Amino acid sequence: MALTRNDFDGLYTAIVTPLTADGAVDVAGLKKLVRFQLDAGASGIVPIGGTGEYTAFSRDERKAIVTACVEEAGNKPVIPGVLSTGFKDAVDAAKDFTQAGAAAVMTVTPYYAPGTQDGMREYFMAYRDQVDIPVMLYQIPRRTTVAMTAEGVQAMAEDGTIIGMKFSSYDMPEFIKTIKYAGDKIAVLSGEEPLFATHVALGAKGGVLASASIYPKIWLEIFALAQDGKLKEALSLQNKVDPVLETIFLETNPGPLKHYMELAGMPVGGVRLPLQAPNADTVAKLKDAVKKAQAAALA
Repeated sequence: MALTRNDFDGLYTAIVTPLTADGAVDVAGLKKLVRFQLDAGASGIVPIGGTGEYTAFSRDERKAIVTACVEEAGNKPVIPGVLSTGFKDAVDAAKDFTQAGAAAVMTVTPYYAPGTQDGMREYFMAYRDQVDIPVMLYQIPRRTTVAMTAEGVQAMAEDGTIIGMKFSSYDMPEFIKTIKYAGDKIAVLSGEEPLFATHVALGAKGGVLASASIYPKIWLEIFALAQDGKLKEALSLQNKVDPVLETIFLETNPGPLKHYMELAGMPVGGVRLPLQAPNADTVAKLKDAVKKAQAAALA
């Protein structure tokens, strides 16, 4: 299943990676989580990105995670995140995920040794030449310190390097420019829950959202309202999720999110080092957020 830009629509959940008590990948739990998303109406699954703790797993574990997701997803697309710093490692990951049955890969802008706009564009052009799978740009400058400009994204869209992108940034002027320059050429997906409804109203085709790991249905409702031009109603509904969003990102994702899921009755295990369980203050806030979510009937 190879995706095109026209195939994107709706929610693509950035799922956590369930772990057993001894820290191994919980394959049964992973498949259960994938099924939960698809039964709720998610359009696809995005495993082992930042929310899925990509950097904490070995190459073999990553491929096994993607394989399990593909097996459970059936005809729904699985789009793994690729967070490797080195070009060759990123290529190898894409080849592994292609063999596992992924529909596309979502590859982060090169970091640690960040390039210029021209350098990053050539990086992705060379990357696409070496992989036999559609590529999405994963733009998250708060983690990578770099971002492609709207003009750069437009050039990548026009030369066929990418079919879409996850826009994880609070830079609204740049988002608007990106939609203006490339929104008719690639599928731009929101990667920011607080801006999701606004992004959709401005032209995003959907979103890749971490909090949907536990609350996919409300994000689908928000998406439908925003896509239908009912932004005020979408934002009003989104307000119900705010207490959750204010807590699950207090520490590095997905530590608080995984703990929140356990508190809310959906245990998925802990995190791998260097991440740790959230501190006591965060846990107290997570507990309060769970109560508010239950009162608002989010589940």
